[in-house]
Amino acid sequence: MGNKDSNSIYLTFDLGYEAGYTENILDVLKENNVKAAFFITGHYLNTQTDLVKRMIEEGHIVGNHTVNHKSLVDLSDEEIEKEIMDLHNALYDKLGYEMTYFRPPKGEYSQRVLSIAQKLGYTTVLWSSAYDDWDENNQDREDYGKSKILDNLHNGCVLLLHGTSKDNSNILDYVLKETISRGYEFKSLDEFE
Repeated sequence: MGNKDSNSIYLTFDLGYEAGYTENILDVLKENNVKAAFFITGHYLNTQTDLVKRMIEEGHIVGNHTVNHKSLVDLSDEEIEKEIMDLHNALYDKLGYEMTYFRPPKGEYSQRVLSIAQKLGYTTVLWSSAYDDWDENNQDREDYGKSKILDNLHNGCVLLLHGTSKDNSNILDYVLKETISRGYEFKSLDEFE
């Protein structure tokens, strides 16, 4: 969580695979002049390179969500480093982009995982607000999504949404406008305070 005395909101998305909604999400972000951070996996990079390139070109942050989205807590130090650095190097090789933010898959971490990520030059980003939006079989709950997001906004909020959610794609414009109308300001993780 960011500074509880600041009206800043940090919008982040996790993307392990493409479900057909990211292009609309990027369009809505552009229309509202909001920058977000997208935490991607190796699969996402390999199958959606053009969307990742668009994220970068439009000023969004692309973060490391590991190659295979495995829980890192049970892996060896070498395996953790490989999960992070193989994606890091692949993105750099494909698009010349240097990732600096890391989000552990499933939010599962330990002091050891955090220490390894830090040693590799990463800032770990978790979240202070999220909801059960990742299940593609549990969509068509737009009012629920709006309520879960808007009722849990707070100063310094790091908001986690999943780009695989049809509901998030459909409600994003409303949520962004409503958040701003409530006096919050969307900021980039690079402006984190």
